[in-house]
Amino acid sequence: FSWDKDNKILRASFAYRDVVDADVAKKLSSGLATVIALRAYILRDGSDTPVGLAVRTCRVVYDLWDEVYRIRVSGPGEERNLAVLTIDGVLRQCADVKDLPLGDRQVLVPGRPHFLGVIVDVNPVSPQMLEQMRRWVSRPAGSTGIGPGDALFGSFVGLFVRQIGTSDRTLRFKTQLVTP
Repeated sequence: FSWDKDNKILRASFAYRDVVDADVAKKLSSGLATVIALRAYILRDGSDTPVGLAVRTCRVVYDLWDEVYRIRVSGPGEERNLAVLTIDGVLRQCADVKDLPLGDRQVLVPGRPHFLGVIVDVNPVSPQMLEQMRRWVSRPAGSTGIGPGDALFGSFVGLFVRQIGTSDRTLRFKTQLVTP
């Protein structure tokens, strides 16, 4: 975790490369589009209501003609198109997150521990979830707080217990506690 240069936005760097197992790697090389969708919720220790949200999607298509992986990364204040040669390159671009803006200092309670609850889906099939993520991604950079109308689920427990629909693979984890 780190603060941005103005000391206003909490950022995080982490990796989730294990979401790409042998089956997912095979799909990535098939020539069909594969989407890796990340949702990272900021939660206060002892509460199951998120106070912040960051989303990031990575759409990968293997170009059979040019023999490269074409990647489109979308996130808060980020929209990039890339081409890489190997699955390792796909993992560097899609499963290694660097300085992801998580939340404004105003949503964090000083002296109270917070943590990040992360859900990563490969090929989520719920059109509603993808549309909701598109809306979250389209927010201006730094707009990471969650209001009552923004929350996809009512509680943290619901995030990690309730099935969101089916996806090819889902990875869930939480970080250590951080006290701002």
